Amino acid sequence: MTAVNSTMLELGTKAPSFRLPSAAGGIVSLEDYSGASALLVMFICNHCPFVKHVRAELVKLANDYRPKGVAVVAVNSNDWSAYPDDSPERMEKEGYPFAYLCDETQEVAREYRAACTPDFYLFDARQELFYRGQLDDSRPGNGVPVSRNDLREALDALLAGKAGPAEQRPSLGCNIKWRPGNEPDYFK
Repeated sequence: MTAVNSTMLELGTKAPSFRLPSAAGGIVSLEDYSGASALLVMFICNHCPFVKHVRAELVKLANDYRPKGVAVVAVNSNDWSAYPDDSPERMEKEGYPFAYLCDETQEVAREYRAACTPDFYLFDARQELFYRGQLDDSRPGNGVPVSRNDLREALDALLAGKAGPAEQRPSLGCNIKWRPGNEPDYFK
């Protein structure tokens, strides 16, 4: 397990477009979320211990905020030929209450400058980046209970029309498993 921090994409960045197959079937695009009060894009995978540590909270967060007009989508950009637990067939079995998308070319991860799993990007109604960073301070084995405080506070501020958190700390997780020769320039 190689832990890395997220790259902290610049606030105000427009949500990069995507059009990806869902593990449950069909194609999902950024345009499908136009009109949402907010859009939470999460880069996750199945095998990462950091994602497994917060999996139940991701479900709870989606169930708490979708009724408030927040769209939630997850993207798996890992090389599943090298990490079969992240294959689309296994993704479908996760049963998340949000679309779980397959980024086989890894281009969407590159566009978002995603670095780790989990990596969180919260966009406002104009699909401009409002928050990026960690879910909370909890990590596997650090003894801090999962609280969702950082991301939940950002969601609450956005929905209340307030400014985003002044301090936004990077997420920490397993590095995205890039296909050989496909590692993006922002890591070189």
